[in-house]
Amino acid sequence: MIVVGNAVISDDIKDHFFVCDLEKCKGACCVEGDAGAPLTEEETGILEKEYASIAPFISAEGRAAIRKKGTWEIDQENEKGTTTIGKNGACAYAVTDERGILKCGIEQAYNKGKTSFKKPISCHLYPIRITKYDEYDALNYDRWQICDPACHLGKALGVPLYKFLKDALVRKYGLAWYQDFLKEIECTK
Repeated sequence: MIVVGNAVISDDIKDHFFVCDLEKCKGACCVEGDAGAPLTEEETGILEKEYASIAPFISAEGRAAIRKKGTWEIDQENEKGTTTIGKNGACAYAVTDERGILKCGIEQAYNKGKTSFKKPISCHLYPIRITKYDEYDALNYDRWQICDPACHLGKALGVPLYKFLKDALVRKYGLAWYQDFLKEIECTK
């Protein structure tokens, strides 16, 4: 394990390879599972404020779910998450492109300059999941068989998980933190 600032990082994050392979998985992480993407308190407020700008970038089914449930919801574990369609965990903000690949409607709005919110940090960091404790954040690699193609591609390309997720880690903790993390990785080799 590596400790940087208030983050305790599992060795899996430095030891495993990963590059999303959307051609193979089709973005299944957006619709598989039993709940929406975890949200921070700040992100729930952003979704409420920015929803009008994001709505044109999500499906009619997603907009209907949000009209019924709100821009976010409490899941079965009493955690805040993105609104889901029905009870199957499919994120209401997910949209399917012309190739059948699921994309984030929030990110599509961001890419078009309609919102300053890129997407939930839990999505940006995936497959890293953060568990918050009083004194620290625990960062763990969440293994899921739908991401097997990403593991194979990452290994073939020689891209470690922490390098694939550099932008997300910098967004969450800052560039200085990430540079300290890289130094710690070098020390453990």
